[in-house]
Amino acid sequence: MTAPAKSAEPSTVPAAPAPTVTAIELRLAFGNGGSLDPEDIRLLETIRRVRSILGASRALGTSYRKCWLMVDALNHTFETAVVDTFPGRRGGGAALTVFGERLIALYRSLERQARKSGAGTLAELTAALDPDFEPRASGAGSADPTAEPPRSRSQRT
Repeated sequence: MTAPAKSAEPSTVPAAPAPTVTAIELRLAFGNGGSLDPEDIRLLETIRRVRSILGASRALGTSYRKCWLMVDALNHTFETAVVDTFPGRRGGGAALTVFGERLIALYRSLERQARKSGAGTLAELTAALDPDFEPRASGAGSADPTAEPPRSRSQRT
């Protein structure tokens, strides 16, 4: 008796779905028009580590101009500076102020509180997620390519 021939094609066993992870990301919008979000906190933590806005921009893969504008916006949002800069080609750099360190701590505290108090609600929302959902680019049109394009408001029907 001969052994059955092996198939050249790999078996197609469906992969188990990846576990769904839902996270809370805080974006604070202040009454004076300023804001604080995860990107700001990442920048501040990177400045703390590398002691330079330019170094932080390189580490984050963000333009120096954007990082500088973010620091400037944070420094103007609060009465007390968040980042001190020390201009100069040699010996220049940046450092978080005492308030900058406190700002990170307060933000992280809010994150912990939101995760703790929202855990039950977040679990319920996560359980209700559609496992077949595939995100599209922001502003993407309908999934149906034959769908009629949206009409402008000036067109009459």
